[in-house]
Amino acid sequence: MSGLVVAMDGPSGSGKSSVSRGVARALGLRYLDTGAMYRAMTWWMLRQGVDLADPEAIAARCGEPSIVSGTDPEGPTIQVDGLDVGGPIREADVTGAVSAVAAVPEVRRLLVALQREIAGAGDIVVEGRDIGKVVCPDAPVKVYLTASAEARARRRSAELGGSTVEAQQAAMERRDTLDSTRKTDPLSMADGAVELDTTALNLEEVIAEVLRLVKERT
Repeated sequence: MSGLVVAMDGPSGSGKSSVSRGVARALGLRYLDTGAMYRAMTWWMLRQGVDLADPEAIAARCGEPSIVSGTDPEGPTIQVDGLDVGGPIREADVTGAVSAVAAVPEVRRLLVALQREIAGAGDIVVEGRDIGKVVCPDAPVKVYLTASAEARARRRSAELGGSTVEAQQAAMERRDTLDSTRKTDPLSMADGAVELDTTALNLEEVIAEVLRLVKERT
């Protein structure tokens, strides 16, 4: 791996996407949303009628779709078999199913290989849940964003609309449990990562903290 790599991890609603894109824009780097890749895989599985309660069925078909991620922080894209799925992968059906698909080892091996290929050239901010530990363990800058469950729920509710803070918080806590207890690459802070609690910070303040860390470590 050559060039600067910033590994950005953390649970849903911690601000990873907004912060990662802001840092990438400020430093002139590429940007990769690995979560979108798992969502894209989930969207495809749902479209194909795969039983998502059956890990073996998911594993048997995960090699079929072609998933392509754009890396422009000004307008990141995600395609499945040439189709732009940036909107559909954010729908409730995908959100409710993505943890089950992401927990399948064969899916993780396949997508981690794609992620490493994209990140290999460096000069990129990569965000997800296992970047510092699995995808880019040698990244010189590793950040683990956190925030209180209530703060994360407020942000997600405002972002999506049509859902109460309470409902979002319950959904996030369920996903946190699934992501942190899965057998393959569970969500946790990587060795050498800096934990940054964003509960009381606005977006510009968090971006500034990460930029300070990049300058410090590079």
